[in-house]
Parts: sequence; C-alpha cells; structure tokens
Amino acid sequence: MAEAPAPQGGSGLLFLTDEQLRKGIEAMFFAYRGFTADPDRILESRDMGRAHHRAIHFIHRSPGTTVSNLMALLGVTKQSLNRVLRALIAAGLVEVRVGRRDRRERHLHLTEEGAALERELSNAQRERMRAAYRTAGPVAVAGFRQVLEAMMDDDSRRQYEALAGRGG
Repeated sequence: MAEAPAPQGGSGLLFLTDEQLRKGIEAMFFAYRGFTADPDRILESRDMGRAHHRAIHFIHRSPGTTVSNLMALLGVTKQSLNRVLRALIAAGLVEVRVGRRDRRERHLHLTEEGAALERELSNAQRERMRAAYRTAGPVAVAGFRQVLEAMMDDDSRRQYEALAGRGG
C-alpha cells in the first residue's frame, strides 16, 4: 500500500493511510521497548519491574504525595499499588510518613537509596532521549511532544499538566 505524502508546512490536515498508522504504532512499541530496556536491566537485579519504576518516578516528582494520589497518577488499584509499595519500603527505597494535618494520610518519600536509584533509572532514559532528540532536531521534538499530548485522554492530560506546572 502506498503512503500518502504529508502536506508541507503542517497547515493542512494530515492524511494518513492504515500503513502509515501501522508503522507509527510499531515504532511506538519498539521505541518503548528501547526506552524501558536500561531501567528494566537495572531493576531486574533488585527483583523489581516497571511498576516499581513508575512508582519511584512519581514519588520523586511529587515528594510527600499520598498513596491515593499515587494510585490516581498511576491508574492502578490500591491492591496493586500496595504490593509495589511494600516491596519498595522493604528494600529501603521508600518511606511512609503519617500526615501532619490528617493522620490517616500516608505520605510517600524516597529514601537516599531510593533517590539514588531514581537518578540511575532516569539518567539512563534521559541519555536515550537526549540522543534521539539530537538526531531528530527541535522541530521533530516539538511535533513528537504534540503527538504524545494529543494521544492523552482528558484525565491523563490534566495530570500531566499538573506535573508540568511543578517544574516539568
């Protein structure tokens, strides 16, 4: 199936064939595999996986976040998150502090070891993204971000924008 040429200048609607969409979907799958490969290797030595990585990332981004806040950010159930948090706490990567205003709240913080692991995981991903961004150039990077943001549902976009407002 032939690909339809993309209009120049981005002023018109982009006509995409099923083949172009398939290629984009497959590129996303393979890019995600590459993006997660280094952190996966780092976490594997600790018997942890991507769920742990995501929790560490968002606890780092929002120190003191509550368990319910983290559940909403990750889009997971309490049972699923509790399993991940138990492992992170047992490994000495996360600590839980009782809320000052509401003692029922549990606030999550990375320990020094957790912060060091977060840096190691993020550095690996930043290096991969930095190399890709350099290769693609600023116009492609801006377009890539637009595509990612356009793929978000309304709730995810609100969460993303709230994080971006905190220095993202």
